[in-house]
Order: sequence, then C-alpha cells, then structure tokens
Amino acid sequence: MRRVRHSTLDKDLDKLGYLEEAGASLGRGLSAAGIGLAFVLVSAAVAWAMVPGLPGSLLIAAAAAISAYLALNIGANDVANNIGPAVGARALPLTAALVMAAFCESAGALIAGADVVETISRNIVDPAAIDDPGIFTAAMIAALVSAALWINIATIIGAPVSTSHSIVGGVVGAGIAANGLTAVNWLTMSSIAVSWAVS
Repeated sequence: MRRVRHSTLDKDLDKLGYLEEAGASLGRGLSAAGIGLAFVLVSAAVAWAMVPGLPGSLLIAAAAAISAYLALNIGANDVANNIGPAVGARALPLTAALVMAAFCESAGALIAGADVVETISRNIVDPAAIDDPGIFTAAMIAALVSAALWINIATIIGAPVSTSHSIVGGVVGAGIAANGLTAVNWLTMSSIAVSWAVS
C-alpha cells in the first residue's frame, strides 16, 4: 500500500515543531533572569519582614533589593574570572566549578566581609560629615545603584572591570555629590589605592 503524503499537514506540524523549539530556546534564556529576579524579590521581602513597622522599612527593602542586584552582578563578573580558565581548560566540570566558586565566595564574604563593610560604609565617607542623614542614605543608595549598573553594563559588553574599584568609586562619587570633597576621607582612600597598586 502506498503512503500518501499530506503536504499541508506536514507543513503545519513542522511549524508547530519550530514554535516549540523557539519557545524552549527562549525559556532557557529567560530562566537565569527569572532566578535573578526571584533572588532580588526574596531579598527585599526578607529585609521587609525583618524590620516590620519601622518608618524606613520600605527604604531598607529597596536597599536590600539593590544590594541583591549588585551581588548578582559581582558574582557574574568575578565567578567568570575565577572559574573560566579551569572550565575552559577542562580541568573542572562546570557544575563542580560553580559549586566551588559559590562556597569560596560565600566563605570570603562571611569571614572577611565585616571589615570590608566597615571600611566602605564608615571609613571612606564619614556619615557624621553629612549633616542630613536622609542625604547620606540617598547618597549611599545612589552609590549602590551606580556600582551595580556599571558592573552589569561592563560585564554584558565584556569590558574589563574591577568590582571593588566600582563600589569604592561609587561611594566616593556619592560622598562628593552629597557634601563636596571634604566628605571623603582621603587618607583612607590613599591606603586603599596603595593596597590596589601593591596587590
């Protein structure tokens, strides 16, 4: 018995097959962005839940969301630099390299993070140097946003960027915008610049 080919039906089925492939391809591309957005929203919700009823709770939640966005960008930039050569040389599989990077990045933040936070939050720009606490808060949120956007853009276009330079630069720029050159502790900035040059 001879098989009859139904060309219209075959064409329609092919179109559906292409549509399914396109949807799956698009979904793979958007899944990372969806996970990142979920992380940002969960960070904001947790921050909101930890300070219920406080007058600045909305501001704290917004700062937590921006900080989560910054953390994602730092991770995207630094982890690629750290594990890229090992994965590219096939010395480590991608999954093992990502697990190792997540562990080491988290350990570094937990072990040495307090000193870094102290330096960036209080020693570069002294909060007492700015009379209005609202202006200081807005300046530091602007520093977070500017550093996060700069790191994100530089990572997307493949430009070499230092995340620590970006954050310190954002804080210095925000301090200068908030209260002029005198707001910045230039002795601390000098020691930071020397440590960068030496390392």
